[in-house]
Amino acid sequence: MNDIFLIAIVLMIFLLIVQIAKASEYVSILKGEEKSRKQTNRINGFLLIAFLIFGLIGAWWCNDLYYDKTLFPQGSASVQGENIDTMMWISIIICGVVFVITQVALFVFSFRYQESDKRKAFYFTHSNRLELLWTGVPAIVLTVLVVFGLKYWFQFTSDAPKDAQLVEVTGHQFAWEFRYPGKDGVLGKKNYKLTDPAHSNSLGVDWTDVTSHDDIHSTGTVHLVVNKPVKFVINSQDVIHDVGLPHFRMKMDAVPGIPTTLWFTPKYTTEQMKVRTGNANFVYEIACDQICGRGHFSMRGIIIVETQEEFDKWIATQQPEYARAMGGGSGSTPATDSLPKKDSAASKPLALAVTNK
Repeated sequence: MNDIFLIAIVLMIFLLIVQIAKASEYVSILKGEEKSRKQTNRINGFLLIAFLIFGLIGAWWCNDLYYDKTLFPQGSASVQGENIDTMMWISIIICGVVFVITQVALFVFSFRYQESDKRKAFYFTHSNRLELLWTGVPAIVLTVLVVFGLKYWFQFTSDAPKDAQLVEVTGHQFAWEFRYPGKDGVLGKKNYKLTDPAHSNSLGVDWTDVTSHDDIHSTGTVHLVVNKPVKFVINSQDVIHDVGLPHFRMKMDAVPGIPTTLWFTPKYTTEQMKVRTGNANFVYEIACDQICGRGHFSMRGIIIVETQEEFDKWIATQQPEYARAMGGGSGSTPATDSLPKKDSAASKPLALAVTNK
């Protein structure tokens, strides 16, 4: 019933506008076209000033109302993200100043220089000074922002510190899977031809590589250590996805067949962020920032940032994926038939195999 009522109101408003337009047209005919045009210009001039004033007040009100609901108040949850926040603020300030100046000038000039019998419009075709001003200044400002952006981009996509935690992130429609190296600190090799979810090998890990035997696999939730650099090695098994880390101000495409990397240092544990945000249910999120299909909206993972002691305690309870694949896990069945034979083509190096060492 409410929907029908709203539709009726919209239709009535539309009909009212049409009738006002028709009435205005009839009045202009009676008064004379020139006189009516000048009167309309004056009315439009005052309406433009009113729109400017209420528009700026509305923009400020919306900012005041919704700012606390954004990610800005808590600040970046990663060390590298602080630079991204700084760039964001600089961009917002520059764009905000330009927006206010140009919009005020647009509406004020429209009101101030409306049609008048006492003034003749000045017309000129070209001005080198103006062309250089409104082309050169934006070009310089944008170039500076791009240079700083590239600097920070190269920073967190460069080689991670040697003591960085290593986590492999794999996306597929529509979930995230994670793999951690064992005590050897090395992720085992992968081969897409070995992918076999039915036998605990959804990532296509090559079990003939001994470095894979202690790798830990998890789905949906990834554990990170606070104040310790973490390197993500990112893959996709089907279409292009995107690892979105909004609280850490990071994102990176997950491209089939082309591993990508990024690294960052978490600043706050999940428990600390619950206090900072005042939200007892707060969780760090890993989202897919690339539309990847009908289930894109549901492609969401959880990041738990904890102390080193808490992480060590958690990792000690995890069973290597190799053990489950070999039938060592609860409810598992032997999967030796999924292993490549030594003389098979699958055991040979492949162009698309991912080593992740």
